[in-house]
Amino acid sequence: MSDSDGGCCRCCCSFIFTLGLTALFMWLSLRTSNPKCSIENFYLPSLDTTLKNPNDTTLNLTLTLENTNKDKGIKYDAVKVAVSDSQNRNHVVANVSVPGFYQGHKKKAKKNGTGTANLTVASQVTSNNGMRVFWVDLSTSVKFKIMFWYTKKHKIRVGANVTVNATGVKVERKGIKLKSMAPRMGSFCVVMGSLLNFLVFSLLHF
Repeated sequence: MSDSDGGCCRCCCSFIFTLGLTALFMWLSLRTSNPKCSIENFYLPSLDTTLKNPNDTTLNLTLTLENTNKDKGIKYDAVKVAVSDSQNRNHVVANVSVPGFYQGHKKKAKKNGTGTANLTVASQVTSNNGMRVFWVDLSTSVKFKIMFWYTKKHKIRVGANVTVNATGVKVERKGIKLKSMAPRMGSFCVVMGSLLNFLVFSLLHF
């Protein structure tokens, strides 16, 4: 092998190595984490046995939305919460909607919401020593702000069981974390697809 061939090989390897580091840096920069969602407060007055006239049709809850990204903001569409009698969502007790908003990086927001409850469905949920279990389902779409531009929208859907006592209040003192019903692959595939396209384009024009 001639010196020129060896130099060309080293140059090519160096170029590929540099591309690899660039791809890794881009992946770390573009990688996003979905916000953490939890139910902090939950009150259904119609189930409150301490009230003389428990015919209040409201449902009140407080959401906590946390952006754990270090350098990426999140722009939320309207946050929709559906409270049902079970995870199968056969019968809806109430729907609550929180207006969309922007959240800076490493920020935590608490949002109050009120909906109209179906008293018939709420009362028909099986009671075990005064305890009733409801399914809370949250859905929204978000865009991540990376420096001066936004990503495309990513759909988020999370949920959890919420146990309510005889006063219509959430039993768990701490916030109840809402968990995703499916593995999160969307943003990872988008980022990796972009990086592969970049590498192929660079190699073809080398």
